Amino acid sequence: MPDQTISAGRQAQESRGPVRIHTQQIEDACIDKDCIEDLRVYLTAPSQTALETAVNARARSAELLHVYIDVAPIAYNPGHFTADLSFFYRITGEAMSGVTRPSALEGLAVFTKRVVLFGGECRTKVFSSADNELLPDALYQTHTPDCVVEAVDPMVLSSRVTEAGECPAAGTPEIPQAVRALFPEEPVLNGGRLLYVTLGQFSTVRMERGTQLLIPALSYAMPDRSCSDDPGTPDEPCDLFAQVDFPTQAFYPDAK
Repeated sequence: MPDQTISAGRQAQESRGPVRIHTQQIEDACIDKDCIEDLRVYLTAPSQTALETAVNARARSAELLHVYIDVAPIAYNPGHFTADLSFFYRITGEAMSGVTRPSALEGLAVFTKRVVLFGGECRTKVFSSADNELLPDALYQTHTPDCVVEAVDPMVLSSRVTEAGECPAAGTPEIPQAVRALFPEEPVLNGGRLLYVTLGQFSTVRMERGTQLLIPALSYAMPDRSCSDDPGTPDEPCDLFAQVDFPTQAFYPDAK
């Protein structure tokens, strides 16, 4: 008699068949490697005071706090959109004043750029019960694609201190209140001495739109282990240490 055995996976696939899902489809994407030269750092009040009397100062690290994204359609170019990006950084460093211990510096830097990407055309108006708050600015608004930015903390390439007036004055950036709240004091927008940094930033930008897809499904996904309140770690330190693998790689030079 011919073998009538069918694998469980095949049975599940034949029984479930294709399913419809809603997901974000990437319409266009790009990568960027920005060398941001002479970016003004708006120091906090104590940091600005330390910089005014410092013999020398330097930036040590930069942390990306937030990216504000504004998407707008391009006139006479259907399906294409501009994305105005504002990167907000926390810059930390130190100021040296003679033989005394260096003073810590902390401040905010803002980098803005614009990219143009294809976002597709959509004639539908999208509404969701997840956001029922009706705001005047949202009424009659066309459905623009979602812009997503992925980035890592930038590299600090260099820093320098100048006297006020040596560099062309730049416009004061708009700083969201949520970003201001991340600093212990308000940034000082004007000072006698100014700190500038040069950063290296890696990022990717993509335009996405919601879409419905039909995909094959094998079965519903279920957890494969039972819940437990036992942390599963030994009480004895030596028993815990015995479960740790020997870090062989740490005893050899980095392959790079």
